[in-house]
Amino acid sequence: MDTESALAALSALSQSTRLEIFRLLVRHEPDGLPAGEVARYLGVPQNTISAHLATLTRAGLLTSQRHSRLIVYRACLPRLRDLMLFLVRDCCAGNPELCAPLIATLSSCCPSRESCS
Repeated sequence: MDTESALAALSALSQSTRLEIFRLLVRHEPDGLPAGEVARYLGVPQNTISAHLATLTRAGLLTSQRHSRLIVYRACLPRLRDLMLFLVRDCCAGNPELCAPLIATLSSCCPSRESCS
């Protein structure tokens, strides 16, 4: 992940409703949720949810797939892993063994998909 991609993801997550949406969809992996269910879970109007889902999707944090009349959204776990690894990549002042447990946990936490397409 490069700096611009990290900034886009962090910017998208820096709003409370979008952060709640992303965390909700992470909890509902690997199946995801339709937009209407996301709105109901969070008690947010449908049109507001749509705008937030679009922002998260543009940042690469969500994917969507049409199923008949529903659009199902899923968290992009590989993107989350890449963001977390980007943030800690140069940690611990040249002593990678200090961060090794964190990096190992992040590296193994999201095995379900290699990419988000």
